[in-house]
Amino acid sequence: MNASDHKNIKQMKKQLLLLTSLITASVLLFTGCVKVDYTKINDPAYLRVFNNLPYQLSMDVKDAKVPYFCMIINPTFDGAGKVTGGQIIGDFLDVRDRYAPPYPSHIGSSTSVNNPEYPGKENVLVGPIVNGYDLSSWAQVPSGKLRVMFLYRPKNSVPYFKLDASLQGDAMVDTTLEFSAREVYTMHLLQEKYTDAKSNKLLLRHENFIKLPLSDSLNYVNFYNYSSQGFLEYDDDKKTQPNRLNSFMYGVKDRMDVYLTLYPDQDEDPAIRYNLQARALPGYRGNYVTTVERNITSNAPNPYISFPLFPNKAENRITTKSWQIFDFFAPGYTPSNNPFFASDYRNNGNWSQLNCLKDGAVYVQQYSALSVPNTVINIHSGKNNPQSFASVNTIEIVNGAAYLMTIQRKYPAPEY
Repeated sequence: MNASDHKNIKQMKKQLLLLTSLITASVLLFTGCVKVDYTKINDPAYLRVFNNLPYQLSMDVKDAKVPYFCMIINPTFDGAGKVTGGQIIGDFLDVRDRYAPPYPSHIGSSTSVNNPEYPGKENVLVGPIVNGYDLSSWAQVPSGKLRVMFLYRPKNSVPYFKLDASLQGDAMVDTTLEFSAREVYTMHLLQEKYTDAKSNKLLLRHENFIKLPLSDSLNYVNFYNYSSQGFLEYDDDKKTQPNRLNSFMYGVKDRMDVYLTLYPDQDEDPAIRYNLQARALPGYRGNYVTTVERNITSNAPNPYISFPLFPNKAENRITTKSWQIFDFFAPGYTPSNNPFFASDYRNNGNWSQLNCLKDGAVYVQQYSALSVPNTVINIHSGKNNPQSFASVNTIEIVNGAAYLMTIQRKYPAPEY
């Protein structure tokens, strides 16, 4: 086959792709799609919201409200002072997922109205690519001083303003916050004192990753402990555990040293993959990287640590199968003098472990570690399928769980 034949085949593929797109558009048109009218926001800020409040099921907090909300920014009121709407409405806000992916993966999901984050499923204007970072998981909001309300609502599929009037108006928080134009913010709903709903609060973290000179060949991660005061000391049998059977489930100390270990191949048979002592990459076994302290008052971003991708030479350095484990130890303990066993859930908060694997949805039962997806993004890009890309990540410890948020960098679109 000569060069001309290759060119003709490529052109035919493009024409077929265009025809498929036109047919799909026609089907949508005649099956009745909903038009969405977007209101342009001048000088927007970019906002992402996570609900970290626990479902509290023990008898001593049986009257606690369900942490399920309608968020309203710049609300409107009737003459009696009742909320009637708002400039921005984010309804059905449920407790967050363990993994916050680097793209708005929840849009179009029809299985449930529950939204694990904002914007999440909301069909709203989102952020652009800024300095190479994809902000499509952040919604555009007006800059300046904004009134922000989170209203309790029953957990059903009825939109907030169609609920019976008796079910409306109960505010968890009503406050005014300042947003600067073109800045990136991540908002957290937190509980300052465990089981005390009166201590529920907002924390608006002002992100800085779009301004940092980060290398395209390194992975980055920073850490936060947003746990409630008193969670570690609370009766273990009464704690709310978002992710059961893992080493975070009973809490960690207020100050924890973080150690990183890198492994070469996440596709290996688990029996080999979890031979942890033998399989670590040289120079990356139990390396101290940072210390994280419990803090639910500061809105400043924590510093990032970095580590290499370790691209596979056999794959022309296009992909990597490396994966990560983060160990959290109370001061005085290290990977080399770890006295705890994997099944030691009740170790007084002295040790926890987080696996970052492609099968992050699966608990690694034999090591009692909590698993989340790999921080390395493997995706079809350009002519490569797949190609490995570094990312910017945030790990947040909240009471009995750890969560991963991954931020994606711009990369070439696939070629067909």
